[in-house]
Amino acid sequence: MKEALFALNHMCAPYRSISEFFDLAVSLGMKGVEIRNDLEGNAILDGTSPASVRSEAAARGLRILSINALQRFNDWNDTREEEARTLIAYARDCGAEALVLVPVNDGTGTADGERQANLRTALKGLRPLLEDAGIIGLVEPLGFETCSLRLKSEAVEAIASLDAAGTFRLVHDTFHHTLSGEESFHVAETGLVHISGVVDKALSVPDMRDGHRVLVDKHDRLDNVGQISALFTEGFQGLFSFEPFADSVHTSDDLHRDLEESMKHLRANALPPPAQGEKRNGISP
Repeated sequence: MKEALFALNHMCAPYRSISEFFDLAVSLGMKGVEIRNDLEGNAILDGTSPASVRSEAAARGLRILSINALQRFNDWNDTREEEARTLIAYARDCGAEALVLVPVNDGTGTADGERQANLRTALKGLRPLLEDAGIIGLVEPLGFETCSLRLKSEAVEAIASLDAAGTFRLVHDTFHHTLSGEESFHVAETGLVHISGVVDKALSVPDMRDGHRVLVDKHDRLDNVGQISALFTEGFQGLFSFEPFADSVHTSDDLHRDLEESMKHLRANALPPPAQGEKRNGISP
């Protein structure tokens, strides 16, 4: 795997400014970044204009892959619609290609029938807003038992039922894929992959949480190497975005080195990309 296949989510370095975060991505040879709307004291929450973010990225030759994220997207109501309009407008104006859509994760809306209906309602509401702005909606199922959308298969079914594959894609998150227990990868519908590892041997899978998510190394319990290899084998041609939530990553004395080591591990152990010209799916590198 080459660095061009990797991207960086601002959650890797939440205490760095948007400029410092972009510089980190460039220093690692990356071309894609994900910005977030949940980092206090940082863009977007600090009032940084989308034009400024766009300019900073363009000056470094970076693509803004997504804004992460519209939370509780499948609890569609007037408040959610207004949040969506605001984020989609910001995404359009800063040059972001997509908006990540995160489902309700508090134990509500999980009943069979209810969750599918709520998902379709949300997708119907979001579709015209995304299409008008030329933004892709990246649906990210969460594997937690409390989540109202755990399975990628349910998202695929809902998107297909609305004939909306041109508007919505999936995020394959290696952490959430493990927690969900889902075996299918749905590569044809996947637009982006989030990668992180868990190394704590004392944790059971159901007890794994965001705070346990570190950079991927040889001690990884999520089989990132196996997942990435399977994605390649099934024809995925997209970007693998580092998204660790652990404080130990955020406060590292040498995050650049740590990320380089993780990339080195994945390059050495995951299958190589297909031959030049072979078609794959996803957001292209």
